[in-house]
Amino acid sequence: MTGLAVPQRATLRALLRLAFPIVLSRASQTVVGLSDAIMVAHLGAAALAATSTGATNAFSLLILPMGITFIVASFSSQLFGKGDQASARRYGWYGLLVAAITQLVCFASMPLFGPLVALLPYEADVKTLMTTYLTVRIVSGGAAIGIEALANYYGGLGRTLPGMVVNLVAMALNVSLNWVLINGAGSVAPMGVRGAALASTLSTLVAFAGFFVFFLREGRGLPRPHLKLPEFSRMLRFGLPSGFNWFFEFLAFIFFVNVVVAGLGTPAVAALNSVIALNSVSFMPSFGVASAGAVLVGQAIGANRRDDVPHIVKLTAGTASVWMTGAGLLYLFIPGVLLIPFARGADGPEVMRFGVRMLMVSAAWQLFDASATALAECLRAAGDTLYPLVVRLVIAWAVFAPGAWVTVRYFGGGDIGAMAWLVAYMGLLAFVLFARFRSGRWRTMELIEH
Repeated sequence: MTGLAVPQRATLRALLRLAFPIVLSRASQTVVGLSDAIMVAHLGAAALAATSTGATNAFSLLILPMGITFIVASFSSQLFGKGDQASARRYGWYGLLVAAITQLVCFASMPLFGPLVALLPYEADVKTLMTTYLTVRIVSGGAAIGIEALANYYGGLGRTLPGMVVNLVAMALNVSLNWVLINGAGSVAPMGVRGAALASTLSTLVAFAGFFVFFLREGRGLPRPHLKLPEFSRMLRFGLPSGFNWFFEFLAFIFFVNVVVAGLGTPAVAALNSVIALNSVSFMPSFGVASAGAVLVGQAIGANRRDDVPHIVKLTAGTASVWMTGAGLLYLFIPGVLLIPFARGADGPEVMRFGVRMLMVSAAWQLFDASATALAECLRAAGDTLYPLVVRLVIAWAVFAPGAWVTVRYFGGGDIGAMAWLVAYMGLLAFVLFARFRSGRWRTMELIEH
């Protein structure tokens, strides 16, 4: 196997060197979501709400297997720290197995989209467009998880460039295909929302095919991997809590968007999704830094340097916080400028009115989000996945979801009340995860079976 990195000590330079390709990868994924939203915005609030919310709903189907594949980086980084590169590669294959299972589930779920969307409190045109978007977009669900699985495998080895290249290719293809398929070009008729979904699907399939070929070519000359059911089961033992961690939190957010905010009208939904798209610009790079920190944590644990971990976590959280605080200041001082690309069409003024308020409130959760993400990723790298699942489940569904519902529906809190609950959720989660890390329980976790 060529191009392998070596386990490295945690310095700001090492963190940024690992993080930069991950940041570009996550940023490219953000551009895909932004381009979908921006390039359909001229079709009106219904198209914008259907595309942006449809993408969020499609992501909700993939968040569980995606969270499972994140544990691939934990295993590969610890095994790499131990010097066992052959075992690390097997976890790349286990991640691809998760992707294959995901695609089967996606195909099986397609007939349910129409009936499920019909239950949501959207206007009829939004429901029709969203169902179309979901049906087309989910065809590439397994490929999206496959890209995550291989990116996490290579990331655990300290090789974050392959994932970056693949995601940049997917981004370039998506933006180009959006231009052709949404508005039409030459002999291609305009497809609108369906075109946005098709562009995302085709670009994801092509990018995964290239990544898979790269993975196979790197395995030439190596012994055939002997996949082991106990290893796959152990990966699921730690990976399922990681996946459900993301799934239940995201499900609470889906409830927030589709039930709490949807009752405020289509312009409010379109505004919220525009704010979330902008917040992904700050979150994805922060998540990239957190993922890089998790790689360093895993490698340190694999090399039996657990005393290095607190320094890595402090360095990771501090770096992510600097970035997100800067983004929060922009949201606070120039929200209208940032929302201009989204506030188009006949409903543009209403989208802008809701969006400015929401974006300004979102500035308040940036620091909490940075800390919570860094802590969660580093705990995951150590194998501490069950406790974060439980606390996220409790905070999201016993505090955040009912609190937002009651505030908006019974006390007339409106969009400001809804967004205030997002701030409270982020703050409480960051505090609880910090307390967990300080307890030192992660020091006794054994991810790799001896």
